[in-house]
Amino acid sequence: MNKNIPKIVVKTIRSVVGPGRHSLHEPFFFGNEWKYVKKTLDDSYVSSVGSFIKKFEDKLKKFTGSKYAIAVVNGTAALHLTMKACGIKNNEEVLVPTLTFIGTANAITYCGAIPHFIDCELSTLGIDPIALEKYLKKNTKKVGKSLINIKTKRKISAIIPVHIFGNICEIEKINQIAKKFNLIVIEDAAEALGTFLKKKHAGNFGIAGCISFNGNKILTTGGGGAIITNNKKLSDKIRHLSTTAKTKHSWEYIHDHVGYNYRMPNLNAALGLAQVENLKKFLQSKRKLFAEYNKKFSNIDSIKILKEPENSKSNYWLNSIILKKPSIKNRDKIIKLAKENNIYLRPVWRPLHMLRPYKSMPCMPIKNANAIYKSLINIPSSSFYFLNKKLLK
Repeated sequence: MNKNIPKIVVKTIRSVVGPGRHSLHEPFFFGNEWKYVKKTLDDSYVSSVGSFIKKFEDKLKKFTGSKYAIAVVNGTAALHLTMKACGIKNNEEVLVPTLTFIGTANAITYCGAIPHFIDCELSTLGIDPIALEKYLKKNTKKVGKSLINIKTKRKISAIIPVHIFGNICEIEKINQIAKKFNLIVIEDAAEALGTFLKKKHAGNFGIAGCISFNGNKILTTGGGGAIITNNKKLSDKIRHLSTTAKTKHSWEYIHDHVGYNYRMPNLNAALGLAQVENLKKFLQSKRKLFAEYNKKFSNIDSIKILKEPENSKSNYWLNSIILKKPSIKNRDKIIKLAKENNIYLRPVWRPLHMLRPYKSMPCMPIKNANAIYKSLINIPSSSFYFLNKKLLK
C-alpha cells in the first residue's frame, strides 16, 4: 500500500463529512422524540404497558410490509425468542456466518444449541451460497427429515443469514438451499431496517426477521429490537414467550411455559415511534452520503467502497471501504491516523470462529471472512450529514 494512503483516506472522509469530531454512527433526534417520551412520563406508563408499543409495532408492520411485529428489548433477544419459538433444541446445530456480531452466535448458545460457522462471499459479505451447498453435500446426510452433521452426529436444524451493514445477502439462493436441506431460515436483519430486495423488505424472506434498534442503528429506541413475521402462529408464540408466558387472568399470575421478560418498554417505544416517523428522511440522507463517498473514493486505486447488491436497495447503515490487498497492518494504520484526527473508524468484527468462546465449534473452511477481516473499515455514516433544511421540515 502506498504510504500516503492513510492520509488520503482521512482527507477524503473530511471532504465529505467536514471538520470536527466524527463518530461512526450517532443517533439524531429532530422530530417528536421529546413530546412522546414526555407523554410516557406524564402518564406514568414507562414499562411494558402503554400505547406507544402498539403504535410503534404498527409502524414497523406498515414500513416493512410484514403482517406481524413484536417489539422487544434488543436484537439478540429477538433472535433468542425466535429460535425458541421455532423449536431450536439443546445440542442442535445452527448454521451462522462467522462474519457477524457476536450476538448472533450468543443467541444460538442461549438456546443450548451449537453455532456452526459458515464463510461469507466478497460481494455482499453475507453467507456464500455456492460454498455452503458444496459444504453441506460433503459433510452432512439426511436421516428422515433431519439433516445430520456426519462428523458430530448432531442435527443441523436452522440457518441464520445476516444482512451485513444493511446490504442484503444472497437470501433467495440461501432459501433454496435451506429448502433442499430442510432448514429453518431466521434472518438476522439487525442492521437492515430500510433494506429491500426486489421491493421486498429484509426479514420477510425467512420464517421471521430480527431487527435491532441499538443507539448506533439507523433508528434507535435507546436499546431495543423487533421480530417481524408473516406467520400468525409463530407471532403469537413469540409474543407470549416475550411476556414471561403469562396467561390472561384478571388477577392471578399464571405462566404456562418458561418465558422471558423481553418486551420493549413503552418509554423506548415512544422514542422509536418518533424515530420511525422520520425513517424515510434518514434513508434519503444516507443514500446521499454513500453517493458522495462513492464519488470521492472511486479515484483511489488501492481502495474500493462496498456497494449495494444488484436488484436491491440498501439502507447504507454503515459505509465501508475495503483494501484491495488485505493487510491488518495497513488497515490499522488508517484507523490509527483517523483517530488522531478525531475521526472514529472501526474494522469489521473479528470472525467468530477466532474468538475464545467459539474456537471449538464446527466450522467450514474459512477464506473470504479472514480476508475481509484484514481489509474492511467502516467509516462515519450518521444519518444527519445530508439532512438539509428541506428534509428537516
